[in-house]
Amino acid sequence: MIPVILSGGSGTRLWPLSRAGYPKQFLGLTEEQTLFQLTAARLAGLNGNAPVRPLVVCNEGHRFIVAEQLREKGLSAHAIVLEPVARNTAPAIAAAAVTAMADGQDPVLLVLAADHAIPDTAAFHETVRAGLSAAEAGKLVTFGIVPTAPETGYGYISVANRIDAAAPVAPMAVQAFVEKPDLQTAQGYLEGGRHLWNSGMFLFKASAYLQELERFAPAIARAAREAVEKGKKDLDFVRLDAEAFATSPEDSIDYAVMERTDKAVVVPLRAGWSDVGAWNAVWEVSAKDAQGNAFRGDVVAHEVRNSHVHAEHRLVSVLGIQDVVVVETADAVLVASKSRVQDVKKIVEKLKADGRSEASAHRKVYRPWGAYDSIDHGDRYQVKCITVKPGEKLSVQMHHHRAEHWIVVSGTAKVQIGDKEILLSENQSTYIPLGVIHALENPGKIPLELIEVQSGAYLGEDDIVRFSDRYGRVG
Repeated sequence: MIPVILSGGSGTRLWPLSRAGYPKQFLGLTEEQTLFQLTAARLAGLNGNAPVRPLVVCNEGHRFIVAEQLREKGLSAHAIVLEPVARNTAPAIAAAAVTAMADGQDPVLLVLAADHAIPDTAAFHETVRAGLSAAEAGKLVTFGIVPTAPETGYGYISVANRIDAAAPVAPMAVQAFVEKPDLQTAQGYLEGGRHLWNSGMFLFKASAYLQELERFAPAIARAAREAVEKGKKDLDFVRLDAEAFATSPEDSIDYAVMERTDKAVVVPLRAGWSDVGAWNAVWEVSAKDAQGNAFRGDVVAHEVRNSHVHAEHRLVSVLGIQDVVVVETADAVLVASKSRVQDVKKIVEKLKADGRSEASAHRKVYRPWGAYDSIDHGDRYQVKCITVKPGEKLSVQMHHHRAEHWIVVSGTAKVQIGDKEILLSENQSTYIPLGVIHALENPGKIPLELIEVQSGAYLGEDDIVRFSDRYGRVG
């Protein structure tokens, strides 16, 4: 069995913590580990004592985040497949299936989202194993969450008979996939006992999925095969061919296959599952105090009830409120009624329409070599705090419109300026003139931290001409 982790979402309903450049799956929303790391760690033990190496499908721009978060947990990937464009889940899973079969094998694929919370790992394992025989026999297995409330934000799966909590976990025939209902209909589903939440998790042989895709959406199957065949290895990544993958229709696995196939079965799952889709869901799965509050970070509260407060960078004080969400980041603060958090995406849409960078990027930006934090800026200057991981190096580059001053705060910097190379230690500095080729490297054993002061007529990140880059970046 090869787990496939789909990590392509942007999580706009969890703004301002989740943004396109660093979405919710890479955040520690409920505990210190990120949702992506928890998803990968949850796989341990599924193949007995054999190590589990997931196949990850992700946005090209997130490739180094995925690799780093796996490395932090001591995990390795079967492959990290890079989507050049977003085409929804059906093409992404197709590319994963073709990649998994590249060595002539036909593995069972366990398809998971990177951003779900499943607290009961033992129940999750039991449910996956319950569906394995059906998957090996050619069925397309999905997992339905036994509902605990009349939820209107999920699609549903209907089955013929009532779901018996005392019965052993086993596959059931799917009667129909149902769109998100209104509240009255959802209440009827809950009371009727024959509907499950559609979790978006699947278990099937790679060949079985591709065969059904050929039947119902051949253009998707064809594009995925061509994208993998014409793709190439890049460091530890599999780059799908951009032109071939872009020809694929954009469709979900539900619409493309599961709602049309006669091979679908569903296994009920009771494991505390949540898709952590909005701030009220984060509150629901978080530890709470006696007043029903979930606090993260430096929070001081008085007479507050049933609220979620997340402080990232400073003290947040709250007084006399209930059923409210407060989220503080370095460059944005959200205050919302807990009943209205599904509409946070409307704020993001407005920010995008206004051309605001806060819609998609944090003040702190992660790179394969480390990170930078834009701590101040003006019309002709910008100040950044740069952290370079031990042994890493920024690209050899130059700028047409800006000069830079570097001041080392801690660690050791190896600096190339034109044909000269120097070493800088704590409290030492240097100057990079406009138009001069330069590079920065951390040759030491501890992180390098420095302050960069940029000055010039244009300070955009696209004013970089790269001459060489160990991470394969161009431009």
